[in-house]
Amino acid sequence: MNTLYKFSLPAFFICCAGTVMAQHKSVKDTLQLDSVIIRESRPKHLPNISGTNIFAGKKTFDVFFDAGKANLANNNARMAFAKVPGVNVWEMDGAGLQLNIGTRGTDTHRSIETNIRQNGYNTNSDMAGYPENHYNVPFQAVSEIQIVRGSAALQFGSQFGGMLNFKIKEGDSTKVFGFESEQSAGSNRFFNSYNAIGGKVGKVSYYAFYSARTGDGWRPDAAFNSRAYYANIKYQFNDKGNIAFQFSRSDYRQQIAGGLTDAQFDANNRQATRTRNFFNPEINIPALLFNYRFDKNTKLEVTSHLLSGQRNSVQFINTANIPDTVNNSLKTFNPRQVDRDYYRGFATEARLLHTYKLGDLNSSFTAGVRYFEQTTKRRQKGTGTVASDFDLSLVKDYGIDLRLHTLNYTAFAENMFQITRGFTVTPGVRFEDIHTTTSGVIVNRTVPVSYKNDRNFPLFGTGLQYQFNDGNQLYGNISQAYRPFLYAAVTPADQLTIIDPNMKDSKGYSADLGYRGHFGTVFSFDVSAFYVFYGKRAGTLTQTDANNVNHLYLTNIGDGVAKGIEAYTEVSLIRSFDKTAGNDLRLFNSLSYTHGRYTTGAINQNGKNVSLVGNRLEGTPDWIDRAGLTFLSGQVSSTLQYSYVGKSFSDANNTLLNPTGATGVVPAYHLFDWAFNYGFLKNYHFTANVNNIFNAKYFTRRINMYPGPGILPADGRTFNVGFGVRI
Repeated sequence: MNTLYKFSLPAFFICCAGTVMAQHKSVKDTLQLDSVIIRESRPKHLPNISGTNIFAGKKTFDVFFDAGKANLANNNARMAFAKVPGVNVWEMDGAGLQLNIGTRGTDTHRSIETNIRQNGYNTNSDMAGYPENHYNVPFQAVSEIQIVRGSAALQFGSQFGGMLNFKIKEGDSTKVFGFESEQSAGSNRFFNSYNAIGGKVGKVSYYAFYSARTGDGWRPDAAFNSRAYYANIKYQFNDKGNIAFQFSRSDYRQQIAGGLTDAQFDANNRQATRTRNFFNPEINIPALLFNYRFDKNTKLEVTSHLLSGQRNSVQFINTANIPDTVNNSLKTFNPRQVDRDYYRGFATEARLLHTYKLGDLNSSFTAGVRYFEQTTKRRQKGTGTVASDFDLSLVKDYGIDLRLHTLNYTAFAENMFQITRGFTVTPGVRFEDIHTTTSGVIVNRTVPVSYKNDRNFPLFGTGLQYQFNDGNQLYGNISQAYRPFLYAAVTPADQLTIIDPNMKDSKGYSADLGYRGHFGTVFSFDVSAFYVFYGKRAGTLTQTDANNVNHLYLTNIGDGVAKGIEAYTEVSLIRSFDKTAGNDLRLFNSLSYTHGRYTTGAINQNGKNVSLVGNRLEGTPDWIDRAGLTFLSGQVSSTLQYSYVGKSFSDANNTLLNPTGATGVVPAYHLFDWAFNYGFLKNYHFTANVNNIFNAKYFTRRINMYPGPGILPADGRTFNVGFGVRI
């Protein structure tokens, strides 16, 4: 958190020498000096209780953004999450149009295994059937991010990847009207505009923003146009309660340059293999939030929200070694494939927290219920036109036309028992009841589809925490986790993947043991060990048929285990020697080691069973290290960041090379980034950012579906500069 401490030096002397001034009634000379601004940048964990949530004993992070420490203009995730160990980032584009993160062996694709929230409510499309997160908030609008690792499964959802909650800024309550504007421009015709208003009038407070981001992209044929909107109007009807209406929307259109084979990547990682591929998601989220404090010990939070929108794509889908050229027989380009999803869902969640006496100490109990219903209309494999622009019209109807429906009832409870003043025990339980149905047709309306699955199950867990007198903590927890197999597992959307008709749900648990704290303002740390058991893990295998042709097979691969360490440290290099210094140089390191391996599983390869035991979990590098050096002086903050991500594999049988580029090794890579922020004239500031300073040639993902298939090259060196005003 970047907490600003502002010292007026005369006031400091007056405060410290109060008794002397009382004896000497008159002061003949006063020296007025400029204020000194000291910025602290110390990592935080979430408090034991926040709102109606209990975080005691859990592995948590509280992340605050600063323009001098991350490139906020283009939502650069590797910089924004640099101080959170173990965050694996799939860099699909350099514009930050999607947030693709995973941890501890979970899938990074659109953060599909992470419970993503905004102001407490979900933004994933369907947590039980289609949990991809198409919605993405601009980082310039975020005040903080609350992160809970695997132990989030009890209070927030059963996902292995934990919970991440974006808290959006609120208006300045001391002003009737406030205004904020950030304008940034950079390489490849990048332009980002963020504009917001906020304030308070009587009992009504408000905040709203509009954000637009455009550019040509680092690769050719990769242009994008993104917009985001948000409005929050809150009415404080008395000193006990308030109600707020919020509306969020994000939409963008992106041209997709296509995947590459290894040979194409080695020859020219900046080339495009597709010029006619486009992607266009549109998500709307209206929400109603009610908060009421019955008394000092009891409070209630109720959130209700809709999620409606669509996901559209038009593409020439084929492997990267097949060019998109004019068809000699047609004398035109080949028709493109049109895929369209329509989402409409509703969720309401009520949470109650009550604090009570247990002996001489206060303990706390939280409980909640959740209702969720979602309908997805999935229309895929439509035959589109031979045009080259963004055109969703059809010349032949959809090959897949489905109605996917999810109904989910949930109840949970946790109790933080304050055993001693320093020791807490927090057991909890969650009960899930999930009903999923699919109806419709596949393959040109000739094959009927009827899928129904009813699930209900409890999840249990507990957390322990010991608070030492110096503020440091020893913490540990274990929680069960669960992941239903998704609708995508029964409706293949690409021609490369064969689906196992006997898919099963994944079950497991997550455990942490760690020690965190700080020594004054000089040194901060959070070091922990973790263990994740992921049973019946779903994933893809590379199979070779009798004709020596490779294809991908989606199935329950086997049981996987991810275990390792996560360590964060930060030290002050100047205030370690001079605690009164106005300047500082802070060095941080965020390190994770993840030993992700299959413990059971096999694949039939040309009639022979090949064991997967000991193979690496897909998309799981052993080592991720991010280190940074931040300079703070008055109104200046600047960070130089180093990132290292070890190699990983894109499939469970750890294929080394595939001629199409869809599977194989993802090599290790090293990167340097730089961010700079300078504030002046009280209300203005200037920013500058350079990403991938040394123009490293790398990629973070291979894929067999959108937007590939093949290698998806990451951006080379890019930069932007910006100007902002806040009044």
